[in-house]
Amino acid sequence: MIAQARTVDALVEHATILESVPKADLRSGDRILVETENSLYSIAVLEDSSYAISGGWFDRQGVSPARIAIVGCTWGGSAVKRDVVAALGLRLEFGNRVVTTRIREVRLIRGLPPETARFRVLRARDLFAACYGGDAHLS
Repeated sequence: MIAQARTVDALVEHATILESVPKADLRSGDRILVETENSLYSIAVLEDSSYAISGGWFDRQGVSPARIAIVGCTWGGSAVKRDVVAALGLRLEFGNRVVTTRIREVRLIRGLPPETARFRVLRARDLFAACYGGDAHLS
């Protein structure tokens, strides 16, 4: 189907049947694993709708994790589907203009909503004991 998508009409039609991860469905703490033809990317959704990207090009350049925007996905030309983070068969385009090879697989891992995270306040002595054993002493 992707090879046939050469006209705007064909791209629009193909966009309606894509298996994708829409940006609007994501929340802070979610993680998306994207396998392309050549690389694996880990994308963490940050609070301000930006992303922390590791893997692939970013690892090879030694800049992982990189805080960067995701433009969307492209069919390989200049048309970009901006409302998705990843879509099977398309290429992911990052804010630094890096474009991946075709996406083979996408996994969405939901983070816990902030209101469900429960933290317990610990005294320094309790934390030290938890890390170094109950018999350890603060000096």
